Amino acid sequence: MLTKLAGGRIYDPANGRDGAVGDLFVRDGRIVADPGPSSAPDEVHDLTGRVVMAGAIDIHSHIAGGKVNIARLLMAEEHRAAAEGPCGCVGLATPSTHATGCRYAQMGYTAAFEPAMLPSNARHAHLEMADIPLIDTGGYLVLGNDDLLLELLASGAGEEAVADYVGFMLNATRSLAVKAVNPGGINAFKYNQRRLDVDENGPFHAITPRRILTALAGAVQRLGIPHPLHLHGFNLGVPGNVEATLDSIAAVDGLRLHLTHVQFHAYGMEGDRKFSSAAARVAEAVNRRPNISVDVGQIMFGQTVTASADTMAQMNNAGLAHPKKWVMMDIECDAGCGVVPFRYRDKAFVNALQWAIGLELFLLIEDPWRIFLTTDHPNGAPFTSYPELIRLLMDRDHRLARMAELHPALPEHTILGSLTREYSLGEIATMTRAAPARILGLTDRGHLGPRAVADITVYTDRPDRRAMFEKPDLVFKDGRLIVCDGVVVAVLQGRTHVVEPAYDPKIESWMARRFDERMGQRLTHFRIAEEEIRGGTGLIRHACQPGVF
Repeated sequence: MLTKLAGGRIYDPANGRDGAVGDLFVRDGRIVADPGPSSAPDEVHDLTGRVVMAGAIDIHSHIAGGKVNIARLLMAEEHRAAAEGPCGCVGLATPSTHATGCRYAQMGYTAAFEPAMLPSNARHAHLEMADIPLIDTGGYLVLGNDDLLLELLASGAGEEAVADYVGFMLNATRSLAVKAVNPGGINAFKYNQRRLDVDENGPFHAITPRRILTALAGAVQRLGIPHPLHLHGFNLGVPGNVEATLDSIAAVDGLRLHLTHVQFHAYGMEGDRKFSSAAARVAEAVNRRPNISVDVGQIMFGQTVTASADTMAQMNNAGLAHPKKWVMMDIECDAGCGVVPFRYRDKAFVNALQWAIGLELFLLIEDPWRIFLTTDHPNGAPFTSYPELIRLLMDRDHRLARMAELHPALPEHTILGSLTREYSLGEIATMTRAAPARILGLTDRGHLGPRAVADITVYTDRPDRRAMFEKPDLVFKDGRLIVCDGVVVAVLQGRTHVVEPAYDPKIESWMARRFDERMGQRLTHFRIAEEEIRGGTGLIRHACQPGVF
C-alpha cells in the first residue's frame, strides 16, 4: 500500500529541511522516494499548511522497572480513579504501562527509553516495557556501583578486561547503552557513608568515583557503543555541586560523555541564600567541548514522585517528602533504590530557581544537537509537561509572564529575564527527533528521508505552542495511523532497541564463579534470551563501531 502525505511543511533537520513544503510517500512501513506518476497512491492525506516532523524520541524517561512499580505502589492515590478517555489511563507521575504508551503517542512521540535498568532487574524491566503499547523502548544498563566492576578495578584489571565485562553485561541484559548513577556513591551508602567526592576513595574497594567514571567512559568508547556513557553525576541536588559536574567533564579527557538531568547538577553557593544558579558555567563548558552532551531534567511545578537508584541523594531528600512517605532499599550487589514523593511549589524560592536554572541551560547551550528535552520523568515533572516546556522555550513573552508569577526574589538570582533566545520549530525538531536518534545510533529513525521508518507526526501550526504540541493532528507509527486529532485510533506494539558489542567470552568464567558465590542466581539464568523480548520478534539491533563512536 502506498500512502501520500501531501503538501506539508516538513521539518527534518537530519536532511536539511527546515519548513519547506513537500510530499512524503510511505510504503510497507517506511518512507520511500517519490514513485512518480506511474504509481498512484492508495491513500492521500492533504497536509497543506500543517507542520510535519518525524516521531519524537525521549532519551530519558523512567517508564519501567522496579523503582517505577514501587512509585506506583507508594502513590496509590493516583490510581484509585481511572481518568476519562478511551485509554482508561490512570496515574500522572506514575502512569500505568498502557497509559504511558497512549500519552506519549498522543503527544507525537514514537519512542521513549528507560535510563536506569539495574542488571538484576533487567528481565522485569523488559517485560514491563513490552507491555507499553504504541512506542518503541529500550533500556540503559546501570553500572558503576556493581560489586563485580569495583572488584575488577580494585584488582588492577586493564581496560580490555573492563570492556569485556561491560560488553557481556550489555549483551546479557539486552541493553542499548550504559548508565552510571553517582559512580561509587551508592556502594558507599551501603557502608553508611553519606557523601563521596570525585577524588575520595570509597569504602572497602578503595576506588575513587573518578576512576570508575573514566573506566566506564573508556569501555563504552572501546566497544563502539553509539550512545556515550550516560552519567547521573555526583551530589545531586546539593548546593555547590557544579564543581563536581565540571570535574566530571574534565575527568573524561575528551572521551564522549552525556550528562543527564544536568539541571540538578548545576548549583552554586553564591548569595545570601547559599544557593545559586551555575547554569552559565555548565553551558560554557558544554559549548567549548563537542564531546559533551546533556539533557536538562527540567522541573515543572506540581506534585510528582522522585525515583532513583541514587540512594545517597534520595535519603538526603526523604525529609522533604510530600506526602510524608518514602522507600529506600538496597539491591543485592548491584545498586540501590529510593522513591520519595515531592511537590515543586512555584512560590518556593528553591523550586523557582530550579525552574529558572533548567531554562537557562536550554537557552545558553548553543547546539540543539547536544541538548535534549527531558524532565527526568517523573523526577522533575511528568513527561506530559513537555508541551508547556516547549512553549516556554519558543515564547519569551510567555516565559517572562510565568516568571513574574513565581517567588518575588527570583529575578535577582537568575539571568533568565535577560535571555532573548526563542527556539525555532527546526530547533525543536532537532532536539526532540534528529538529535536523539543520532546520539542513540538509531540511523533509520528521527528523520524523514528515504528508507526511514515511517514514524511521523503532523501538527496544526498554532501560535500557542503548548496547544500545538499537546495534540497533534496525526501520528503514524511504522506507517500506520495510530492517533487522529488526539485520539488513539489503533493500538500496536513497538520494538526494543539493543546493542550487542563484541567481547572476549573468557570473562564469563570469572563472572560465573562470582555469581555462584554472591548472587541470587547463576550466570546462565541471568542472561536474557532473545525469545524473552517481545516473544522473540521485537529486537532491533544497532551496530557498535569501535573507533568510530
